[in-house]
Amino acid sequence: MKILRLSIQIVVVLFTLISVSVAQQLAERLEDLSEKHGFTYEALVTDTFFTEKYAVYIDQPLDHSKPDGAQFKQRFFISHKGFKAPSVFITEGYGAQYGKHPSYINELTDILDANQICVEHRFFGESVPKPLDWEQLTVYNAASDHHRIVSLMKLIYKEKFVNTGISKGGQTAIYHRYFYPNDVDVTVGYVCPLNFSSEDPRVYRFLERVGDEDCRQSIMDMQKDFLSNKKLYLPLFDSICDQRQLVFSMGVEKAFELTVLELSFAFWQWSGDCSTVPEDSSNTLDRLLYLDKVAGFDWISETGIAKFEPFFYQAMREIGFYGYDISAFRPWISYDDNPTFEFTLPEGVEVTFEPELMQKVDYFVRHEAEQMIYIYGEIDPWSSTAVEPTYQKRSLKIVKPGGNHATRISNLPKDQQDQVLSSLKLWLEIND
Repeated sequence: MKILRLSIQIVVVLFTLISVSVAQQLAERLEDLSEKHGFTYEALVTDTFFTEKYAVYIDQPLDHSKPDGAQFKQRFFISHKGFKAPSVFITEGYGAQYGKHPSYINELTDILDANQICVEHRFFGESVPKPLDWEQLTVYNAASDHHRIVSLMKLIYKEKFVNTGISKGGQTAIYHRYFYPNDVDVTVGYVCPLNFSSEDPRVYRFLERVGDEDCRQSIMDMQKDFLSNKKLYLPLFDSICDQRQLVFSMGVEKAFELTVLELSFAFWQWSGDCSTVPEDSSNTLDRLLYLDKVAGFDWISETGIAKFEPFFYQAMREIGFYGYDISAFRPWISYDDNPTFEFTLPEGVEVTFEPELMQKVDYFVRHEAEQMIYIYGEIDPWSSTAVEPTYQKRSLKIVKPGGNHATRISNLPKDQQDQVLSSLKLWLEIND
């Protein structure tokens, strides 16, 4: 027993020494690169999937066409698996605070047993220039941020790279690949739209056909109930919002109307389960709380807009969005035209949508892009503006039957999972 115990102790010591050695190698590489490439880093706690984790703050040009001009610090996280492992490069579309969590592992990171680099999008989280220069919040500049970070990471990791993101993060991954097609070997974009205007009409057509007709009608009936009985619902809506200290720049009535209009989009985006819709129209509080649960009272408040102000700016300038078709609600609504989201723009900032870039990206994904995987949910309204890789054999588009915005590889039907995994295996040259 003493011999066995001693043997175990020796193994534990050797494993500890090997782990420390690996960590030192990574730390040494970061230290060697930090001064030359303008970044600082700090060690973070990680769970057992990775051996080490770091938060990195890199100096980025605010305008990549002027690399010697103004700079800002962009945050990203490195979670280390091994120098011979592939790397998953997460192009977050918003803040990336979650990437700091010790146990955060992206789905693809787990599948590929990979290193993980999670990048916060410029103008979000801790990656905000001071002072703000909204003109520099462009798709090109964000893609160039990612290009510089990938180039840096390739000095450390020599194996295959996959970039990936969810929703706006998936859009960001596609844009990164458009501007820098050779940065990564494979792109996996989840539930990521490719919009062609600030009010893409394809969303309206989708909402007219999605799901079951009876279910669509029940959502429409609820919207009409809210709007035709505003005198009943509006005081209660105002009271709840007042308790939460929510302030609306467009006024309470229009905020209520926008929230009601959002109901159909949000319902199909995240649920699609009509059994959850309260049928008793006499219970005004229950119905109003359901509206809050699905559409949310806070997202178009001044505090809600502030959290996502950079996204709204991008949507109104380059990446597009949706609006609300009011044709079925005109007798009860105070808007003269379909509401769109210009009201979310930063104070004093005027933007005209620039459609050319998204048209160029569309051509790229249809005719040029290779080794791209796009994953959508059938009832998610964002699938109405999904990419169409029409003529490219080395790309894969998956639409999960009945799937919503939470569609991931892990919840796809097995045959679709197999398609995704076999494509990854082929394109990343993974052997059994």
